[in-house]
Amino acid sequence: TLLWSRLFVLFPPSFADGLTLLAPSSVFEGDSIVLTCWEENNRKKQISFYKDGKKFSPSDELSSFPIQGALLSDSGIYFCTAASKTFLRRETSSEKVKITVQELFPRPVLTASSYQPTEGSSVTLTCQTQLPPERSDVQLRFCFFRDDQVLGSGWSSSPELQIPALGTEDSGSYWCQAETVSHRIRKQSLRSQIHVRIPVSKVSLETQAPGGQVIEGGKLVLLCSVAEGTGNITFSWHREATGTRLGKKTQGSLSAELEIPAVKESDGGKYLCRADNGHDPVQSQVLNILVRIPVSSPVLTLGAPRAQAEVGDVVELHCEALRGSPPILYQFYHEDVTLGNSSAPSGGGASFNLSLTAEHSGNYSCEADNGQGAQRSKALLLLISGPDGHRKSHVTAKVLGGLFGVLGSTGVALLCYCWSHKAPVCLGCYNNSKKHGLGGLIFSQIWRLVSPWSGYNKADFTQSPLLLADRQLVGSCHLLCANMTT
Repeated sequence: TLLWSRLFVLFPPSFADGLTLLAPSSVFEGDSIVLTCWEENNRKKQISFYKDGKKFSPSDELSSFPIQGALLSDSGIYFCTAASKTFLRRETSSEKVKITVQELFPRPVLTASSYQPTEGSSVTLTCQTQLPPERSDVQLRFCFFRDDQVLGSGWSSSPELQIPALGTEDSGSYWCQAETVSHRIRKQSLRSQIHVRIPVSKVSLETQAPGGQVIEGGKLVLLCSVAEGTGNITFSWHREATGTRLGKKTQGSLSAELEIPAVKESDGGKYLCRADNGHDPVQSQVLNILVRIPVSSPVLTLGAPRAQAEVGDVVELHCEALRGSPPILYQFYHEDVTLGNSSAPSGGGASFNLSLTAEHSGNYSCEADNGQGAQRSKALLLLISGPDGHRKSHVTAKVLGGLFGVLGSTGVALLCYCWSHKAPVCLGCYNNSKKHGLGGLIFSQIWRLVSPWSGYNKADFTQSPLLLADRQLVGSCHLLCANMTT
């Protein structure tokens, strides 16, 4: 054993001048490579081939080794060895040769005429790659795919494919392959997403307010929606008359809202909205918004043929609310009893005619209502006189009491007075419920009031010393002074 070890050391592997590796220094993908280990004396030896220091072929007497369809990974440093078959087994090695495998064509790139085509349109796919000038004669063929499904007729010499009349089902992941006709080299592109977009259609504008009516000061919500449309949709709201844009929203839904928190009267009018998802914008029909204004407190006026209304006169009651959307319904009241009603279809006021009787004196009022809340007017007092100018209704009277010597010690004199458009007149004096006509001898001198409409206050009765003295003796009370004559 020691002898054989020493013999091996005496004859280590050497780089013999006669051993040469014959190989091309540069090839293209798909080319065939033949490695030849050549020796001058051409004696039979065990030949081995190495790449990057690693043996990749069995040892045999064949001096050539073919590589079919070279790949980029076949690039590297090559050499070969030859070992004698003698008892001493001497091995020689060739010089190292660098072999570079060049790319025949780069990975193809898939391009599309549109990555977001419109439904119904066409798209052209192109599988792009390029051969080197040295290999311009190499023929390539192409194939296109969508989500692993072959498109068209499959493999073709054309690098383009047209897809007509796209539908939503044509959305997906697209890619292509390119290969040599010999099938030796095949390369695949990266995947590209194509989304077939549906244009917006059937744009509509509506409001949550029934009939398009909203109360002044309330909230108005304008809803713009589309029946179809893909991708992000831009909604905008406009006034039709001026074209003024009121708002704009872009979102991935089929509808959007615009809110006007406190509606003013000037917000009434015609509105429209537009929707756009990258194609031609589509406009809705016009929506008319009516701002309903609640009625204000109405004003009641009385129209009579003379300064002081009398029994038999026809009085016009006119009620009018200065603000409020029509139609307005007016109700007329006498002491909270309904007299009748009248409507103002176009706004403004309304009137009610009343033929006066003795019972029609009292407070009058009216009410206006347009469905947004009724409003009541202030009350007006109507006093009705008879033909002689005296009142013929229930009124508030003050009674001055006193002991008048002319009536006797057993009688209590109570004075009942009433107002008219003339000076106040004493109508009579009651003693033990019996009427005594006194004309106006004393009382016309006692009562001198400035105006019959000034009301009855205590200051009106302090001009006479007699009344002042009597007023200290007897208080006031309410009497019925009706249909009294002298």
